Amino acid sequence: MLEAFNQINVMLNAKLPEISIETPAIRVAAVRAYTEDSTGEKAIAEAWAADLDSELKRRIPIPAAGNQAEGLENIGKLIEEGRVSDIRAVTYTLPKSLTGVPKKVPDIMESGISAKDLGAKFEYAKSILGNLVNVTDVFKNGTVVDTAAITIGKGTQGPVKRWGIQLQKGKHSRQGSLRQIGTLGSFNPSRVSWRVPQMGQTGYHQRTEFNKRILKIGSDGEEVTPEGGFINYGLVRGDYVLIKGSVPGPSKRLIRLRDPIRAKKADLGEPNILYISRESKQG
Repeated sequence: MLEAFNQINVMLNAKLPEISIETPAIRVAAVRAYTEDSTGEKAIAEAWAADLDSELKRRIPIPAAGNQAEGLENIGKLIEEGRVSDIRAVTYTLPKSLTGVPKKVPDIMESGISAKDLGAKFEYAKSILGNLVNVTDVFKNGTVVDTAAITIGKGTQGPVKRWGIQLQKGKHSRQGSLRQIGTLGSFNPSRVSWRVPQMGQTGYHQRTEFNKRILKIGSDGEEVTPEGGFINYGLVRGDYVLIKGSVPGPSKRLIRLRDPIRAKKADLGEPNILYISRESKQG
């Protein structure tokens, strides 16, 4: 990909690696109110949408229909009484809208709402309850986001691969301990410290990467799909996001985007993309 951008009044052309993420709409299932006390935040009320997708039953028991108005009225009363500290939205994905992902069970998550006060949060939450939220409703070209996903699982691995320690040298490597650590620690204290590199689970951890720049948001997947499709995925047929660099996890796994918590001060602005390579990735 070639990108033209203006930095310090100089026009430059840069070739950047990017990753394509298909971003179908998500649906808002419920609005949840939280209160805060000495032990932390606790959910005290919630209002579920009256019309939810049947696939959501595969994930959780759906509350009885008809309590949407009562739930919203209850949350409004709690806000007037001053017992609510935060309003959040419960959202879930629609995997059936992705042809490249053989999945039926939705992923459900809780999303924060940005507003000046609780009243504005509650009014916005009521307006989106039960509706679809697209990526263009939240982000735009050039913005910076954080990405969170589950990394590629590698199973149980030894300390060499897991922590990158060196192989044993000389005579030590000929005693059946080539890929083992030299020592578990000192005699005292008489326990193994957590700092000692040992074998164990490698990969399949949740990881968050900060300050990923959105290069482009589009709705025509043919603009970014290479010839023959993406390896281990296929064709992008719906909305997509181009992100500079890489993100955690393998193909077809859920990736969550959010506003950055360690945002850079400088506003990079919207990039001007000149060319997107669609060369086949299959050799």
